[in-house]
Amino acid sequence: MTTIRFPTGRPPGSVLGAAPGAAEDTEAYLATGGYADATGPDELLRHLTASGLRGRGGAGFPAAVKLRAVRERGGVPVVVANGEEGEPGSVKDRWLLRARPHLVLDGLARAAQVTGAVRGYVYLSDPVAGDRVRRALAEQEPWLPIEVVETAHTYVAGEESAVVRRIDGGPALPTAKPPRPFERGVGGAPTLVSNVETLARIALTAARPDLRRTIARSTLVTLSGGSAAPVLTEVRYGVPLRTLAAAHGTPDAAGALMGGLFGGLVDARVLDLPLEPGALAAAGTALGCGAIRFLAAGACPVGTAADAVGHLAAESARQCGVCVSGTAAVRDAVHALAAGTAGPDTLVHLDRWSRGLPGRGACGLLDAAAGIAGSLLRAFPGLVRSHLGGPCPDCVAAAPPGGGHGRRLAVPVPEVADAAVDDRTVPRLPVLKGTP
Repeated sequence: MTTIRFPTGRPPGSVLGAAPGAAEDTEAYLATGGYADATGPDELLRHLTASGLRGRGGAGFPAAVKLRAVRERGGVPVVVANGEEGEPGSVKDRWLLRARPHLVLDGLARAAQVTGAVRGYVYLSDPVAGDRVRRALAEQEPWLPIEVVETAHTYVAGEESAVVRRIDGGPALPTAKPPRPFERGVGGAPTLVSNVETLARIALTAARPDLRRTIARSTLVTLSGGSAAPVLTEVRYGVPLRTLAAAHGTPDAAGALMGGLFGGLVDARVLDLPLEPGALAAAGTALGCGAIRFLAAGACPVGTAADAVGHLAAESARQCGVCVSGTAAVRDAVHALAAGTAGPDTLVHLDRWSRGLPGRGACGLLDAAAGIAGSLLRAFPGLVRSHLGGPCPDCVAAAPPGGGHGRRLAVPVPEVADAAVDDRTVPRLPVLKGTP
């Protein structure tokens, strides 16, 4: 079971809220200052610009820049809350939609005000989250028409062009770019596709602009790995990765798989770095969606890499030939290393693929597979070479029977109890004004 831990002191402006184990109802959300219209759209955009809030979907793009690009594109925009969490090691987005749907909906409405959008969508694959969002919508009369769109859960379904394609009635598969959604998205309109945690932080900033810097420099992280139970928590930028490893229950971690599957593998030396996007990028890794899988002392990173690239190869959308062949080749080579059957040229091939494959697919899946291979070679060169001499006992013992590598990376969503809501006593929400 995944547990939720509050940051020390439970500071104001926390995305976790007061009771993360239960779905937040309207009354509780109103008590936090939610849905208030004291902060207008132009003022909110200024606060978001000053705070430096980055998107929490993985790319870390500045939220204010994205909002402004949609607003300045012209036409009548569309806003989308993207809650499709494809990374197997991340649970924050599904938890937010289950536990704090009003916070996400508030953020979506405010994004609509800033951009001038007149309709919105909540995009997800988790049926429980879908029920909670629909219930929250039924508790209020939003000025913004919002539709819940469900999709099948896949790794690529949350990629922004796949989101647009699915909402428009097609399959949840990425498309070639340009155009990007902010240029031409849902129904041909300029479209903001924003991660649900980003929207939650936009709503928090609107309610507490005095805390804008704290809100922007805090983030949800999903910690897993080793024998300790997974943890969902909120931390400030700057905390050392090693401190997070100790808090999770893997104090002697030998490294980590960072940022879901996009930050690649890092060794123990990198754990002295602060959890801060710039510092991690300078070290050749990334915060990504905030999912960090620690490598327990004695665990072999080759086995973790085999799990990761095996999952990516299985999740390929199979619409780009280079992705189908490239991810399969990386998977087979890393699995051969783990099994002790790799040939002398395996490392040469992996190095070449890690440099030559990124950027050649329609989405980032191929980049992730190549990145994992390259990071394995860079972070653990001695261990990798030792796998050329025969089977690794740790990898052999840990190999899942019959495949299923991706299942070992999966983290369950923390339990969120239903809120006890009496429809006769639900307070009517103030109606936020839309932007003409």
